[in-house]
Amino acid sequence: METVWWLLKQLYNKDLLYKGYTIQPYSPKAGTGLSSHELNQPGTYRDVSDTTIVAQFKVKQLSEALNTKLSTGSINSCEIGSNTCGGALHWEEFDTGNQQPTANNQIHILAWTTTPWTLPSNTALAVGKDIEYVLVKTFNQYTNEPINIILAKVLLTKNFGKKYYEVSAEELITVPPSGEKGLPYTILAEFKGSDLAGTTYEQLIPWFSPAEDAEKAFRVIVGDFVTTEDGTGIVHIAPTFGADDARVAKENGIPPMLIKDENDNLVPLVDLQGKFVKGDNVPELFSGKYIKNEYYDANAPEKSWDVELAILLKTENKAFKVEKYVHSYPHCWRTDKPVLYYPLDSWFVKMTSVRERLVDLNKTINWKPKATGRRAFCQLVRKCK
Repeated sequence: METVWWLLKQLYNKDLLYKGYTIQPYSPKAGTGLSSHELNQPGTYRDVSDTTIVAQFKVKQLSEALNTKLSTGSINSCEIGSNTCGGALHWEEFDTGNQQPTANNQIHILAWTTTPWTLPSNTALAVGKDIEYVLVKTFNQYTNEPINIILAKVLLTKNFGKKYYEVSAEELITVPPSGEKGLPYTILAEFKGSDLAGTTYEQLIPWFSPAEDAEKAFRVIVGDFVTTEDGTGIVHIAPTFGADDARVAKENGIPPMLIKDENDNLVPLVDLQGKFVKGDNVPELFSGKYIKNEYYDANAPEKSWDVELAILLKTENKAFKVEKYVHSYPHCWRTDKPVLYYPLDSWFVKMTSVRERLVDLNKTINWKPKATGRRAFCQLVRKCK
């Protein structure tokens, strides 16, 4: 132990020790962070059924690249269905100039989440650079209001299911038809995620604003982890509650949703007990309540925090789809309760300051076999942060 403290002192004296925060597994009921070893214990991950939401994020301003391609009709780089116009034919109705957007021309971006309680902390949306996306004209299944939505092309059928059926642009009517056939939709345009990047959107749940750099929030960015396996091919980014979210947000200059408490400390929207913070703009249903029913010792509400939020977003025409989803989720081995991924204070060694020196010293080591040092270990050193 003395050796460890001596080493820490040397690091401190060389200005290589600093305090920061990272997103780590945290148990609100135990009041402590969890190591990767603890999360890898047998029985930690369990299948749970959670409420999931495909949220509708209202576009504020399209990226210059997407706006240009849509207005010139050069949006499609590959063959598409006969119902798709290629952009120019329908662009007039979206190019409103100084007019206020209406239900007919307002565009929404769809993003799916298995953790609805993180939606108030959203500050960005991530797309895949080379993923094909579509602009679709249809109707919201809960409000029957006409909407224009963006999502990954390959996930269109999965999200629409049997409730929707495709028609040509000419056949699409302004009022959803009655009867059992469902709701019509038509594809207006296709484009790459790289075209969508840079688009700005309105805050989905405006209960709070980021305390710092708020003007840089609510923008579409490119994420290297975005896939089309599930959801919409667009990832909702809450930098305070996800490691990938925090990383990609920092790389793109997106601020986290941190607010100031009564002591002027920056804090996330969920406290260390697992309760959503109180605020003047937060409805009573959510203010100061546990974000998961499992955190209540007794008298848990009939509807969970996530379910109440889903109901709210439905009534506000901000939810495209709400359903239960079974997935594997980590639990605390001490309390048997769900774990959160949470921003926690930690001490770090400033590896970036000595990285090149480490690479040079690695070359002086007589590795056996040589490939271990020259390749695997050298790459590990080069990637250290």
